[in-house]
Amino acid sequence: MRKCSIEHQSFLEIGSVLKMNALVALCHFCELHGPRTLFCTEALHPPSPSPSSQTGAPAPGDRDRDGDREGEGLTMRANSSATQRGEMCEGCRSLPASHPGFVSIDDETGIRFLSHQHPRQPQLFSVVRQACVRSLSCEVNSDVCPGREGPIFFGDEQHGFVFSHTFFIKDSLARGFQRWYSIVMVAMDRIYLINSWPFLLRHLRLTIQSLQSTALKVFDNEQGVCPQRAVRMNSVFSPAVFPHQRSGNAARSLTSLTQHPNLWASLHSSFSWLLKACGCRLTEKLLEGAPTEDTLVLLERQTEQEEEMSCWEGAEGGGSMSQQHQSESELGLNFLCDDAKLNELPGPKCRSLRHLRQVLGAAEFRQLVWHVLMGNQVIWRGADPGLIQSAFTVLKSLLPVGCVRSVPYSAQYEEAYKCNFLGLSPDVPIPTHVSSSEFSVLVDVSLERSCQISAACEDDISSHYQFTISSANTQPTDRGPTLLNKLEVALSNENLSVDVVSHCLLCLKEEWMNKVKVLFKFSKVDGRGREDTQKVLALLGATGPGEEDNVRLLKFWMTGLSKTYKSHLMTAVRGGERSPSQ
Repeated sequence: MRKCSIEHQSFLEIGSVLKMNALVALCHFCELHGPRTLFCTEALHPPSPSPSSQTGAPAPGDRDRDGDREGEGLTMRANSSATQRGEMCEGCRSLPASHPGFVSIDDETGIRFLSHQHPRQPQLFSVVRQACVRSLSCEVNSDVCPGREGPIFFGDEQHGFVFSHTFFIKDSLARGFQRWYSIVMVAMDRIYLINSWPFLLRHLRLTIQSLQSTALKVFDNEQGVCPQRAVRMNSVFSPAVFPHQRSGNAARSLTSLTQHPNLWASLHSSFSWLLKACGCRLTEKLLEGAPTEDTLVLLERQTEQEEEMSCWEGAEGGGSMSQQHQSESELGLNFLCDDAKLNELPGPKCRSLRHLRQVLGAAEFRQLVWHVLMGNQVIWRGADPGLIQSAFTVLKSLLPVGCVRSVPYSAQYEEAYKCNFLGLSPDVPIPTHVSSSEFSVLVDVSLERSCQISAACEDDISSHYQFTISSANTQPTDRGPTLLNKLEVALSNENLSVDVVSHCLLCLKEEWMNKVKVLFKFSKVDGRGREDTQKVLALLGATGPGEEDNVRLLKFWMTGLSKTYKSHLMTAVRGGERSPSQ
């Protein structure tokens, strides 16, 4: 038995893995018999423990379930034999009637993955059959997929929802030199199947490309031995030849087209992994109240990343992209960015905002944080990428996730529109237009002593490093935004622990993010004038001392709002505009 592996879960996937009732099937359009199901993989979940099983007494239905497990192969063979009695040819058949099918068991969950030509459960036969017919239907594919190849989605609540990907396999003896296939995934959860579109598309394309490349080699070899185009041209003038060829060539199996000795075992492994990995992506997460803007932005970024990976893998430039990513990793760009991984960074590091304030000094720390909150580009230049990354991890906690664009460590300068946190190696020059700009700040980190830093005094960064902060901005930061003033009060109070200060910062960010939402709704969506906006700012407590900095902060943080929130506002506004007329 083969144990199915799991793809590494994303950092957003927290909670228990749910049961996803789905199956994957390979379908084929036979020239003689029409759409047919060739191969099907389904997942059987272990039965829930009954109260009697916990006391040690066997449940009344346990014997039936044991007998069901022992008879799985017999049931599959019976279903296959029943199908065989109907109209079938070599092109419609995958496994012989005597084959018991394939079974894989996941040791972690106890889920069994069963594969045969048709579903084990009779009630699923009609569901898969309908999905097969619709996936290979001209009415469905011609309007959605140009060239009749590609992914489509269809279904309903009664018969389930289907993600289908149609494709062609080269065949030197087929009409048009190709045969029509599809891989379908049937599930009852429409929302999750749609959300899994990039994931399914990426992995099904790998399976399809493998089948097509293998069949193409067989096609080229056969054409080299006996080119069929010339044979068919000659047979045009012999009407008695072509019908005979057509009826004989229709019965050609996928195994014959690919010359793959373990084709069905390989497809069983691929389909079982797909069901396992797709089920692991369906998770539960306990949220207290509505999701925050940070949560929404992270979810959007995860979706965009999956879509980009899917596009790059299907594009011709995918190889250069992977090489570029590898070169960036070698330069040290691929550093850990999670706060939980901060302790794993090598060498000296900044542990918290309070620690960074002690290292830089109160005045320099205030100047640096002011630039961070205003959205200016913060550049750290030094020879220790671990120290720079730890400083960025601490400073990024001041901003909403949507406002953070970071390049942890680079061998060349990157423009401000690409990143507002930039780490540079010590020999990288700063362009003149950047060093003379008031919208950037540079922190040069140099080693104070030539001796090596011992593990015992790694935390004493100030005694080993010298920090020089420079900026062309001449505006005094004494007043600063209200958020900065409240943060400094919390940091200077030694009675408050680091965890308490972190919670204070979280509350301050939520408070000002709510003000950002109000300002966005009032000024951008409703389109109010300057005078009305000023009244709203006064109502939000953004006027008075530090008013200019408060407004700059609100405008910068407005760029960090999630697309979900903006779309929700615009939808609500359109609905409000239609209401009076109705």
